[in-house]
Amino acid sequence: MSTFTATTDAVGGSLGLSALLGAVPLLTFFLLLIIVKAKAWQAGIAALVAALAVAILGYGMPAPLALLSASQGAVFGLFPIVWIVVMALWFYQVTVLSGRFEDMRAIFDSIGGGDIRIQAVLIAFCFGGMLEALAGFGAPVAITATMILALGLPPLKAATVVLIANTAPVAFGAVGTPITTAGQLTGIDAAHIGAIVGHQAPFVAIFVPFLLVALIDGLHGVKDTWPALLVIGGVFAAAIWWSSAHFSYELTDVVASLAAMAAAVVLLRFWRPKGAAEASARLGIEPSTTSAQELTGRRIWMAVFPYLAVVTVFGIAKLWTLGADIPAFLKSTDATIPWPGLDGHLLDAAGEPIGGTVYSLQWLSSPGTLLLITGLIVAVVYTVWNDGGSRPLSFGDALAEIGRCFWRMRFSALTIMLVLSLAYVMNFSGQTLAMGTAIAGVGAAFAFLSPVLGWLGTAVTGSDTSANALFATLQQTAAHNAGLDPALMVAANTSGGVVGKMISPQSLAIAATAVGMEGQESAVFRKVVGWSLLLLLAVCTLVFLQSNVLHWLVPAP
Repeated sequence: MSTFTATTDAVGGSLGLSALLGAVPLLTFFLLLIIVKAKAWQAGIAALVAALAVAILGYGMPAPLALLSASQGAVFGLFPIVWIVVMALWFYQVTVLSGRFEDMRAIFDSIGGGDIRIQAVLIAFCFGGMLEALAGFGAPVAITATMILALGLPPLKAATVVLIANTAPVAFGAVGTPITTAGQLTGIDAAHIGAIVGHQAPFVAIFVPFLLVALIDGLHGVKDTWPALLVIGGVFAAAIWWSSAHFSYELTDVVASLAAMAAAVVLLRFWRPKGAAEASARLGIEPSTTSAQELTGRRIWMAVFPYLAVVTVFGIAKLWTLGADIPAFLKSTDATIPWPGLDGHLLDAAGEPIGGTVYSLQWLSSPGTLLLITGLIVAVVYTVWNDGGSRPLSFGDALAEIGRCFWRMRFSALTIMLVLSLAYVMNFSGQTLAMGTAIAGVGAAFAFLSPVLGWLGTAVTGSDTSANALFATLQQTAAHNAGLDPALMVAANTSGGVVGKMISPQSLAIAATAVGMEGQESAVFRKVVGWSLLLLLAVCTLVFLQSNVLHWLVPAP
C-alpha cells in the first residue's frame, strides 16, 4: 500500500485554500445541527462523508488510508470513550436502583438548606470537578447530568448547567492528562505548563457558579445566593492557583473540589440563602421525599459510599506507588496495536512513520473499567448490607442494568464513533493541521488567537487531551516564530480547550442522553454555544494580556 504525508498546502499549493476546504466537514456538521436540526448521528454521517471526500479528492490521501483512519477513530470512540460513558451511567444507576440516590439528594438538601440552586452548583461544579479529576472523558457530564435532572431541573436546563460547569476542571482532568500530554509532545516541563494553566483557569472558575445560578434562576437567584457562589468559586479558583503551582498539577482538581465543598459546608452552617422555596416554586420542583432529619448515620454512609469508593479506586489506580507501583502495573497491561494497513503508511515531513496509528487498548487501566470495578464493589455492598431506607437491590439486576445502559446509549454511541472517525480522518489527512497553521500565521496577534486552536481541537474531538495532541507542537513552533513564550502558548491551547468542551458533539450527545433528550443535541448546542464563545473571548483576552502586559501572571519555570 502507498504512503501518505499530510501537508498544509495540499490544495493548489495554498494554505488558505487548504484551510478553507478542511473546514468543510466541521461546517457540514454544525450547519446540519443548527440549521437543518438533524440528529447528531445523521450530522455525523454527513460530516464524515465530507471529511473523507476532502481527504481523498482535496488532500490527495489514498482512499484505503482514509477509510482505515476512519476505522481507527471509530474503534477509539467505542473503546474507551463509549465504554467510559456507559459505565459512568451504570454506576449512577446502581445508586438509583438501590434507592440510595434519594438519600444522597437529602444530604445535598441538608448542605444547601434545600436550595436547589446551591445544590446544583455543589453537584455540577464541585462534585463534577472531582469526577473530572478522577475519570474525565465524559464521565462528569454523564453522572452529574442525571443527578441534576433527579433534583427536578428541566432536562434542557440540566444539560446546559452540567456542560457549562464542566469547564475549568477540564484542563486538569483525568489526573492532569491534557497537561502531561502537552509536556511529552513539546519537551516543556509539564509542571510548568500546569502552573501557567493554573494562572488562567481560575479566572473562568470563579465566575462559573454565578453563571450556573443565573441560568437556573436568573439574576434574582444570583442576588439571593451570591455569598455562597463567591465562596465556592473563589475557593475553587484559589485552590487551582495554589495546587497547580506549589503542590501537584495532577491533583489540582481533587484539591480544588474538596476545598470548595468544605468551604461551602462551613459557610452554610452560619448563613443560608434567601428565596429557596420561591426558587423551587418558580422552577416547579417538588421537595425531596426524604428529609435530612430521617437520615441515620448508616444511611448517610451508604449514600456517600459509592463516591468514596470512586475516590479510593481511582486514587489507588492513578497515584498509589507505596510498596507497589499500581499506575505502572495498570499501564503495563495496556495492549498496543499498530493499526493494520495504516501503521507505517502515514509519514511525517521527515519521512518517518507517525505515532498516532498505534491503538492502545486500555482494557484494565481505562477509567471505564475502573468504574466497572467500583460499581461492582458498590453493588455487592448494597446487596449484602441493606436497610429500610433503601429498595432491595439484587446483584443480578445491577448487572442487567449494564445492558440497559448500552441500549439507552446506542444512538449516542453511534454519534461518538462517527465524530471520532471524523476527527481521525481530519487529523491524518492534514485538514486540522491546515486550519491550525492558518490561524497560527497571523504573527504577534497569535497571542490572542492561540486559545482558538485548543477550542477548535476540543470542539472537534471532545477531548482537551486530544486537542493538545493535535496542536501542542504547533503552538510551540508558532510561538518561536512569533517571538512569544512557547510554554504560555501551549498552556493557552489547554485553557482554550476547556471552553470548547461544552460544544463538542461528544459532550452534547452525552448530556442529551443523560437527561433523556436523545436526538435533540441541536437544542442543547444552541443553549451553550454563545457561552462557549463568550468564555473563549475571555480566555483569548487573558492570554494576550499575559503575553504583553501582565507578565507577572506567567509563573517562572
